[in-house]
Amino acid sequence: MAKRIDVSGLTAYYGSHKAIEDISMTVEPRSVTAFIGPSGCGKSTFLRTLNRMHEVTPGGRVEGKVMLDDEDLYGTGIDPVSVRREVGMVFQRPNPFPTMSIFDNVAAGLRLNGSYKKSELAEVVEKSLKGANLWNEVKDRLNKPGSGLSGGQQQRLCIARAIAVEPKVLLMDEPCSALDPISTLAIEDLIGELKERFTIVIVTHNMQQAARVSDRTAFFNLAAVGQPGKLIEIDETERIFSNPSVQATEDYISGRFG
Repeated sequence: MAKRIDVSGLTAYYGSHKAIEDISMTVEPRSVTAFIGPSGCGKSTFLRTLNRMHEVTPGGRVEGKVMLDDEDLYGTGIDPVSVRREVGMVFQRPNPFPTMSIFDNVAAGLRLNGSYKKSELAEVVEKSLKGANLWNEVKDRLNKPGSGLSGGQQQRLCIARAIAVEPKVLLMDEPCSALDPISTLAIEDLIGELKERFTIVIVTHNMQQAARVSDRTAFFNLAAVGQPGKLIEIDETERIFSNPSVQATEDYISGRFG
């Protein structure tokens, strides 16, 4: 079941450096929320706080709260690994496990999380590849390396791997930036289908993409180089792009800076 995210007063640090400051927002279930803003304004850092991936960087820590429905993801005794099972992530560059077959790439998370019969694994792998619109392209070569696929196929393989464990939320950090236009369109179409099952949050530098795929858009900015990134506004995507309530948002969208 897709879940709602409530963030309140979130500030993230890398050591003594404050990367983002005092961010509060709600992400509705079964929707696509896009983060836009100039480079270095904390979009990806904030995305990574939603499944505690930023803690992988030495010195990464937060103040504030991230609630996944009624669960505080930073609560006492909460295991970051279990958080990442519930909140999956797809990265900027496709990162299939290079020595693994297509089948084993999709099954990797399942094998980590429990014991499955071979027939059960095969069923989930097929369902996940179908969910990522990749099954028809790879069903006859499941034992071939995932690294042998094209860039767009590799990214869809990574999405299949992420959804195989049935996360409640799917985070995507510029998932199309390394792809050609046709592969980008395939991923965008896929995002539209996946939001029927998952809550999706996407970082993108492509404002047309944000306008095409998202229900709500959040604009991030920073006052000056070296200052922490801040959430400037979040609203329905149509309103952000047609009638934003903050001048800086309009300036960014119209290309006056960024």
